[in-house]
Amino acid sequence: MKKRKLHIPSLFGKTMAKSIVGMTFRKLNPFYLQENPVMFIVFIGAALTTFLFLRDYFLDGTLNEPLWFTISISFWLWFTVLFANGAEAIAEGKGKAHASSLKALAEEIMAKRILDGGEEESIPAQELRKDDLVRVNAGDFIPADGEIVDGIAAIDESAITGESAPVIRESDSDRSSVTAGTRVISNSLIIRIISNPGESFLDRMINLVQAAKRQKTPNEIALQVLLVGLTLIFLIVCATLVPFGLYFQSKLSLTVIISLLVCLIPTTIGGLVSAIGISGIERALRKNILATSGKAVETAGDIDVLLLDKTGTITLGNRMPVELIPLEGVDIKELAKAVQLASFADRTPEGKSILDFIQKNYGNFVSEQDTARLIFIPFSADTRMSGCDSGSISIRKGSCDAIQSFIKKAKGIIPSNFTKIVENIGSKGGTPLAVAKENKLLGIIHLKDIIKPGIRERFQRLRAMGIHTVMITGDNPYTAKTIAEEVGVDSFLAEATPEKKMKLIKEEQAKGFLVAMTGDGTNDAPALAQADLGIAMNSGTQAAKEAANMVDLDSNPTKILEVIEIGKQLLMTRGCLTTFSIANDIAKYFAIIPAIFMADIPELRILNVMQLASPYSAVLSAIIFNALIIVALIPLALKGVKYRPLGAKSLLARSLLIYGVGGIMVPFVGIKLIDLLLMQTGFM
Repeated sequence: MKKRKLHIPSLFGKTMAKSIVGMTFRKLNPFYLQENPVMFIVFIGAALTTFLFLRDYFLDGTLNEPLWFTISISFWLWFTVLFANGAEAIAEGKGKAHASSLKALAEEIMAKRILDGGEEESIPAQELRKDDLVRVNAGDFIPADGEIVDGIAAIDESAITGESAPVIRESDSDRSSVTAGTRVISNSLIIRIISNPGESFLDRMINLVQAAKRQKTPNEIALQVLLVGLTLIFLIVCATLVPFGLYFQSKLSLTVIISLLVCLIPTTIGGLVSAIGISGIERALRKNILATSGKAVETAGDIDVLLLDKTGTITLGNRMPVELIPLEGVDIKELAKAVQLASFADRTPEGKSILDFIQKNYGNFVSEQDTARLIFIPFSADTRMSGCDSGSISIRKGSCDAIQSFIKKAKGIIPSNFTKIVENIGSKGGTPLAVAKENKLLGIIHLKDIIKPGIRERFQRLRAMGIHTVMITGDNPYTAKTIAEEVGVDSFLAEATPEKKMKLIKEEQAKGFLVAMTGDGTNDAPALAQADLGIAMNSGTQAAKEAANMVDLDSNPTKILEVIEIGKQLLMTRGCLTTFSIANDIAKYFAIIPAIFMADIPELRILNVMQLASPYSAVLSAIIFNALIIVALIPLALKGVKYRPLGAKSLLARSLLIYGVGGIMVPFVGIKLIDLLLMQTGFM
């Protein structure tokens, strides 16, 4: 079976270009445009000027304005609407390109469903139902979202994530979740289907990237209210100019009034606001981050507190054992045997690494007789211990405080040097795990983390953004403090349990802060759901993915740093272009107001600072600039304003300088150049 790759159609390809043009014209539907009041006003203005042209063309003697002027204004007003629609269509087209490529992954996949008698039948993947069991052999594509109930295999997820390196998925672990469209490249798995047709993770991806259905975010709604308010204000202003013109006996035609209104209302941001929001989701998807809504992306830009798991985010991976430390009177081999027995059912990465360490350095102490007579206890996040029981004998391995509680409950004694050894390991950045047999402490396992290179610089960038970082770890406070100081995190939560995570999130939210966190296990699901921004790993459990409002397809916990930057970039882009759009009005005011009144009120000639050639040239130049500036800003709306990790005051000052002052100066230059071009070409 050939390996399929995720193919994203080019925006400049014939098929995609045709689709974008089609969407642009379909969006001329008034029922669609009414959702954007600013562009709806422009649409009405274009329709009215078209009507005026047709009326004057067919009815002589009722001329509103010269025919060439009316049709020119109408032409550029229609193009203003089309350019705004085009910006949104391009943004949607990029999302639909991803959707098309994802749909291709689900085509023609067959599944081997296991029947009640143990027999197998081959059926199309679309016929699978929730709780069906399927067998997936090496080379087969996984037909639907599921949980592995038996087996371990290497899986190629490149069709979803773009990452060529295979990943390991296995039953009875936090890495048991599998996604439709990925391919098993070794071994065989039995998978329980967890979704009905149309409800899989892949189906949700396809639906979510259909950007046309994107809901407006709270900040976008607030901006929409501002734009509607400004539009109403300028509508009233333009309406009052009619009696003002009559008073001064100035001829103010409807075409000129419409032109003035369109130039003064914030058409630039009105035409680009939807494209900005859609592009935020698309940029996240380009980073292999699936956002369940535009609100999730936008929330990332407002995050105040960031909770990060130590393992895999701050450290390179799972902790590895480096030594066994027996306590006084305990033989090293006795300790090694107890460690192996206590870790036998520990399915965590640390548990597996401990078993490998014992096997490599001390040999094997577990026989077939042991596996038959012993009751093995897997690791639990609640008890933070694993172990085995046999009659009256109990062996436990786990966090130091959990083992101390176990010893005290058995009425045992904690050795005097135990605390000192634990503190010594913690002071070196290591993690101690204690091992006990019945009511006696046998020794300590020293686990060590490897800090990711460059992580300290990343925390400095977050601090520059004004984000408070919290490291979440199951380590004891000594180890947690040492690593926190080494990497430069602001604070830490040691010996974290699901309850402690939830409590911390609620406490921060009660202070008015927005909280983000990452997670991949079922025990992370409550905290992911409680956080304002929860990012689940695609390799994690289905419970975690359903609780979060973002899923990282690469399963890279450090991606949350990029998510925050994408969110802040979205907010900055919208703010900068809003500033630029409103600042534009100043130049347009100086272009049109003198043009329509200076013939009857000569004193207003002093306001014609651009020295525009004629009233007609001034109005037409402003309308043309108003349309072309939307086209010029489409790439910036789609790509986003370049984000820099600066404080809020610095960002505001920089935006006002570049987009505020620039928004005033650019129209002066642009309108004057268009005016000169109209005169040089003899159009006027």
